[in-house]
Amino acid sequence: MRNHEVNVVKNLLNDKGHLDEPGWSRSLIQNYHRQQIKAPKWRIKEWDYYIIQNSEYVCCFTVSDNGYMGLESVSLIHLKTQWQHTESIIIPFPMGKLQMPASSASGDVFFENKRLRLSFSHVNHQRKILCHFKQFKEGQDFSCEFTLTETQPDSMVIATPWAENKKAFYYNQKINCMTAEGSVKFGDTSITFDPKDSFATLDWGRGVWTYDNTWYWGNGNGLVEGKYFGFNLGYGFGDTAAASENVVYFDGVLHKLDDIVFKHGGDYLQPWEITSSDGRFEGEFVPILNRSALTDLKVIVSEQHQVFGKLTGEVILDSGKKLQLDELICFFEKVHNKF
Repeated sequence: MRNHEVNVVKNLLNDKGHLDEPGWSRSLIQNYHRQQIKAPKWRIKEWDYYIIQNSEYVCCFTVSDNGYMGLESVSLIHLKTQWQHTESIIIPFPMGKLQMPASSASGDVFFENKRLRLSFSHVNHQRKILCHFKQFKEGQDFSCEFTLTETQPDSMVIATPWAENKKAFYYNQKINCMTAEGSVKFGDTSITFDPKDSFATLDWGRGVWTYDNTWYWGNGNGLVEGKYFGFNLGYGFGDTAAASENVVYFDGVLHKLDDIVFKHGGDYLQPWEITSSDGRFEGEFVPILNRSALTDLKVIVSEQHQVFGKLTGEVILDSGKKLQLDELICFFEKVHNKF
């Protein structure tokens, strides 16, 4: 059944290490237990990724344990000048040593070495991000402190299998529409994020993937008609016959969508067409900046294009109400990985 919603609390994996019930849900209703995975430890991938943005700046933070490689990363982007920098720490064979929590709702994430100290924690029903990155760029340090506040009860959770490998799965949660309050200091530059116009998304993931995958992902938050609006769109990753991860949020309510396609014509900085099978999400995305990265080690290959820009279009809610999007700051990406 397309867009099958899981609504019974259970373990994510069965005794064979297969997904028990592929589908989507509004929270982490299926319980993830690393010890129930039947695949080799070096194939397990666990990550927390936060993206915070206002009309001018974007910050991205990643802590990941991908089995044979950990990637801990910080990005700072200035949309108005199209300036960007990403600095990453690669650690070999963490194999679970980062002790990533089994849920996004509790448990803290922490990484520290000689250059980077990065933590994601829960304090008083809010999320805290603390970071200090020595010599982030050209000898200048980066530091920040953020407080994120959730504004809605539901999130997008997807449990996706792979047809060719029953022990492979993708368990992912996107929490949209969090308000962000905090500050960033980079060298002599100080940046303030006001919760009135600064927003955050959490991309929380646990799973075992097959070797060669391409995915498309789009996400954004803002104010529409003076109320909190957000969207999460994605496809191309695993067997999505049971459900897609396409949703929009408006005024604290989740609305489920069918299939979405991004059309960019091969030039990532030319306008993209965003179109849906049910006609409920149609828009034009005008890029500002392409945060691209290419790693080609033959066995390990990663080509990423995370494109930030402005989305103009129309969204139709479950009630039939039409929302007009006018240059909403957001991103759409295409990523191809072999690892």
